[in-house]
Amino acid sequence: MSDEDKALQALLSRYSVGPKHLSEPGPSSADLSLMVEAALRAPDHAELLPFCFKVVRGAARAQMAELFAAAGRAAGKDAAGAALDAERALRAPVTVAVLARIDLGHPLVPAHEQWACVGGALSNFLNAAHLLGYGGKMLSGAKVRDAAIMAAFCGPGETLLGWIALGTPLRRATGPSRKGGVALALSEWPQPAKPT
Repeated sequence: MSDEDKALQALLSRYSVGPKHLSEPGPSSADLSLMVEAALRAPDHAELLPFCFKVVRGAARAQMAELFAAAGRAAGKDAAGAALDAERALRAPVTVAVLARIDLGHPLVPAHEQWACVGGALSNFLNAAHLLGYGGKMLSGAKVRDAAIMAAFCGPGETLLGWIALGTPLRRATGPSRKGGVALALSEWPQPAKPT
């Protein structure tokens, strides 16, 4: 099997791995840099770089856990619910916040093209993590809209999409995609005329 075939087979084996199935070690700084290098290869009309990543590890995990707990309390959760939100923030060895920087007034690149770049960057980041032997999963939910969390993670003009949980997978999913197969996602255009 060629190196290209091996790489393609590796990509076809990627599944999201949630935080409860991740353990130490998380990715190193060098590994994270490689993941971002892959993200930078996403199609990016006019090279606007409409995304950025912020790494949460070490002592910063406890700060994020407190933000998550406070967001839970603000959303009306009881002490146990807020504590569970805090615990979820601590599960992954490394967490990476994903932020978009969309220029709504750009004269050449409409917003939908910039969002496509953000999605491509996220996908490339996760694929690189997988190829480096890590598991990861993108997480979002109501917390991305919490004012205190947004203020903590976002700079001017940035939108918080969510967080990538990263670590060494405790188990690996196998088998084909669970999304229904190629036939649901690929078709010819224009559609062939149906016989009458």
